[in-house]
Amino acid sequence: MTLIDQYIASNKFGQLIGMEFKIVEPGLVHYSVKVNETHLATPFAAHGGLIAALVDGALGVAGLSAVYEQNKVVSTIEHKLNYLSAAFLNDQLIAIGKVEQKGNRILVISCDVICENRENKIIAKALGTFNAYDAAKAGY
Repeated sequence: MTLIDQYIASNKFGQLIGMEFKIVEPGLVHYSVKVNETHLATPFAAHGGLIAALVDGALGVAGLSAVYEQNKVVSTIEHKLNYLSAAFLNDQLIAIGKVEQKGNRILVISCDVICENRENKIIAKALGTFNAYDAAKAGY
């Protein structure tokens, strides 16, 4: 079982809110979620925490996909998130995480969140810094 498979099995939070991902290539990930009633903060709009969780997942798995073959995992050092538009009930969101810079320990990763059913409108942008470290320290 690869580190990616172990991550999928252990990521209970992502499962709880209905997030799924696809690794397009090492360092490039598409993370998705459909906004449902449990994600709403108002009668129509999603809570910003849903977007933040989606972004953190996309950034993190993009980083993980770039380092897992070295038996490393990643943790978030920081990320900055700009909300450009609201997400609404039944919106299909896709967060595109991309490793911009990879060092031995530090990765810089970008993310655009698009709304697939609104002509791929960008609703959020993010940039994060991640630490890569030995998977055994994370319990893998």
